[in-house]
Amino acid sequence: MTKLEQIYEGKAKKVFRTDDPERFIVSYKDDATAFDGKKKGTIMGKGVINNRMTNYLMQMLESKGIPTHFVEELSDRDTVVKKVEIVPLEVIIRNISAGHFAQRYGVEEGIVFEEPVIEFSYKNDALGDPLLNSYHARALKLATKEEIETIKDLAFRVNEALKEFFLSVNIRLVDFKLEFGRTSDGTIILADEISPDTCRLWDKDTDEKLDKDRFRRDLGNVEGAYQEVMRRIGLG
Repeated sequence: MTKLEQIYEGKAKKVFRTDDPERFIVSYKDDATAFDGKKKGTIMGKGVINNRMTNYLMQMLESKGIPTHFVEELSDRDTVVKKVEIVPLEVIIRNISAGHFAQRYGVEEGIVFEEPVIEFSYKNDALGDPLLNSYHARALKLATKEEIETIKDLAFRVNEALKEFFLSVNIRLVDFKLEFGRTSDGTIILADEISPDTCRLWDKDTDEKLDKDRFRRDLGNVEGAYQEVMRRIGLG
């Protein structure tokens, strides 16, 4: 697999064409951003952790029948993925109140929900990724009714699998963000990443934050928290 020209650079990753038109190479960076890019920094080794952890978890999800874009890990930072057109919806699953949910609705952090909450936001940095519902998504032609139902079903299945997995290593999955893409034949599959950048992860016993909130809130030891998650899942 030959890495050709870069076609995209986001906050945390670069994407390159390859000599296979149906495959891209994703390269993970150490750059860190928060608050719609207003806060910027570097978390040393983050790219390696997020790449390896994402690939590990996506292979676990594949084993449970959830289709993903993962193809092959090339190195600590580079992974071959299926070419997809990203659906411009950020899908957030919340199991426990935290972050924007707690702020938006004026509740304390740490409330365990009776059932998971799903939210959609419009993936648009210029607009600040506004919340929307399925009717907005269809009106804006971001996704069809059938695609939205597929995304919801897959997102809840991912949640159940990840909750069980993280609990097995003494971590509570508080909430997380997913992105989905369309393959060339229109199939909806899980894309992007699953990492301490995109998940809120709390120690089960102490509620210590083991995720990007340590960077957002200047809690310190950001690298140590990411490394602790890797250690617990057996990759560190």
